[in-house]
Amino acid sequence: MTKLLTAIGLMSGTSMDGIDVALLRTDGEAIVERGPFQGFGYEKAFRDRLKSALDMAKSIRDRQERPGDLADIERELTLRHAHAVKAFLQAHGLSATDIDLLGFHGQTVLHRPDEALTVQIGDGVLLARETGIDVVYDMRANDMRHGGQGAPLVPAYHAALARNVPGDRSPVCFVNIGGISNLTSIGRDGVIVAYDSGPGNTLIDQWVETHAGIPFDQGGMIASEGRVLPALAGLYLDSPFFHATHRRSLDRNDFLPPAGSDAELSDGARTLAYVAAAAILKSAGHLPAAPVLYIICGGGRLNRIIMADLRDLAARQGADVLSAEDAGFDGDAMEAEAWAYLAVRSVKGLPLTFAGTTGVREAVTGGVMAPGR
Repeated sequence: MTKLLTAIGLMSGTSMDGIDVALLRTDGEAIVERGPFQGFGYEKAFRDRLKSALDMAKSIRDRQERPGDLADIERELTLRHAHAVKAFLQAHGLSATDIDLLGFHGQTVLHRPDEALTVQIGDGVLLARETGIDVVYDMRANDMRHGGQGAPLVPAYHAALARNVPGDRSPVCFVNIGGISNLTSIGRDGVIVAYDSGPGNTLIDQWVETHAGIPFDQGGMIASEGRVLPALAGLYLDSPFFHATHRRSLDRNDFLPPAGSDAELSDGARTLAYVAAAAILKSAGHLPAAPVLYIICGGGRLNRIIMADLRDLAARQGADVLSAEDAGFDGDAMEAEAWAYLAVRSVKGLPLTFAGTTGVREAVTGGVMAPGR
C-alpha cells in the first residue's frame, strides 16, 4: 500500500502580505488529499521591513550573504512562520507529532536566474527547532545548479491536480496570478510546460499603494472606474520578454510601475489590470498547443477586472476561463499546498523541476532537510 505523508506547506509570496499555511496528505505523486488552509497576515510595519529587505538584497553576490539588517529580518520571518504553524495546529486540533514534514518556501528577496542566483530568506534549521517538525527548505537552488531558472516550482503539483479536472479539457493551463504570474500547461500526453508569464498583481499593488495609500485594489474597485490607456499598456506588452523565444523567470523588479505622470489613479489601475490579463495570453502563445481551459489561482482571481479581461481575451481564442474554486480547488491555498507536495517529493528523491518547467538540463529533485525531532 502506498504510504501517504502528512505535510504542511508554508508560502510567503511576492505580494508580501502574509503567510499561507495548508495541510496535505500525499504520496508525492498521484494521490492528493487536501486538508485545511489558513492565512496569517503581516501588519504594515513588518511588510515595510520585508520591502526594505529587497533593497538590502540587491548587493548580494553570494546567496549566503545577509547585508544590513537582513539577518535580523530573516530571523523574525522564521519565528513568524513558527508561530503560524503552532496557531494552525491549535486551530485544527492537531499536534506536531501529527505532521511528517513542513515545506518552507521562505521569502524571495532576490532572483537573478541569468546569474544562477536566487535568495529566499528563512532559516529552516531554526524553524525545525521551534516547531519540532522536520523541515524541507531551499527547494530552488539545486535546479539552478543544474542549469534551471529556479522557477516555477508549482507545476509538479498542478500536474497532480490536473488528473482531477472533470471532462476532457486538455490542454489545461493553470495560471497563478500572484505578484508575478506563472502558467502551467498539461498536455494530453501529460507533458508539463511551465514558465513565468509576466507581471500579475505587483504593478497594481505598487501603483495603488503609492497613489492611494492602500496595499491593493480590492476586487478591482479602483480599476472599475478607469479606462485602459493603450499607449501605457503597450509599454509593458511590447517588452522583449513576451517576444523572446527563450522563456525566463522574473524578479518583481523586471517590470516597474508607471510614473505618476503617466496616468491618474483609476486609469492606471485599469490599464495595469488589462496588462496582467493580456500578459498571460501573450505568454501562452509560446506553449506547444493552445489551452482549451484556463484555471486561475492566486490573489489575482479576486480582481474582477482582471478576470473579465482574461475571459474576453481567452474567448477570442476559443478557450474557457474558470476560477480555481469553480474547478473544485482552492485558489488561496494552492501555492502553500504545492510546497507541502514538493516537500514530500523532496524526501522521496522525486523530481521537483523538469526541462519543460524551469529549463533545467534534466529533471532534478531539490531541497534541504532540517530535522525537527
